[in-house]
Amino acid sequence: MENLFKKRQERLSIFNRSRNKVVHQVEPKEVPDDILKSCEVCNASLPYEDFVSNLYVCPRCAHHLKLSARERIRQLLDHDSFREMDALLTSDGSTFEGYADKLDKYKRATGLNEAVICGTGKIHGIKLVVAIMDSNFMMGSMGSVVGEKITRAIELATKKKLPLLISCTSGGARMQEGIDSLMQMAKTSAAIARHNQAGLLYISLLTNPTTGGVSASFAMLGDIILAEPNALIGFAGRRVIEKTINEVLPKEFQRSEFLLEKGFVDAIVERKDLKDTLYKLLSFHVG
Repeated sequence: MENLFKKRQERLSIFNRSRNKVVHQVEPKEVPDDILKSCEVCNASLPYEDFVSNLYVCPRCAHHLKLSARERIRQLLDHDSFREMDALLTSDGSTFEGYADKLDKYKRATGLNEAVICGTGKIHGIKLVVAIMDSNFMMGSMGSVVGEKITRAIELATKKKLPLLISCTSGGARMQEGIDSLMQMAKTSAAIARHNQAGLLYISLLTNPTTGGVSASFAMLGDIILAEPNALIGFAGRRVIEKTINEVLPKEFQRSEFLLEKGFVDAIVERKDLKDTLYKLLSFHVG
């Protein structure tokens, strides 16, 4: 237990005039960040291990925390089945002042070269192509490299006649790349169309958040569209829409449950059931 807490060496000296002496008071022990974690919805502060063992879902309120792309792959794909492609593909950051420095910052922080990881893997023995986005890298924004990697993954699935899974999470198109980022909407959508024409399955998984250009392109083009509970899904922001139409939108607007009710999502699947659900869908297609 002595490694779980650390003491500060500094002490505060408080002069107690009533007793005419100096009292040394030790500051409270600090709790390291990796011991306790707070849920961003219910604010429950729980041991970090409780979140990990529960697939990063809050044990109190069932809020689904954001996952890194690597963790998503670990949860969904069979052990040691993932083979990454285009791992070194990256932008040079020369299109916008300060962009290169920002890219370097996120590369160091996440260990990724871009906001998506693509490759092949298996779910309970069924092979497929996956593209897993990561909101920890510039909010999962889609620039030219993200669009290129996803397009290559789609084209590989088409060439190998494999089903495709894209796990979406994004703040939208990457503004630092201007029109180049917007072009990725058309490029990825065209690749999805060719995959569909080949009679192949595409499953889109919408996670929190899936917004902007990503939601307006490949994210909503799945043959089957799944979503995690209470995920934010939409194109423009809530305040922008309210000011545009001059109306107050319902509280649940742009949440996955609202989209399910309106027919934009086929099913909402809790994280603990996601791998088995994907396996069943893939089995129907492969069978």
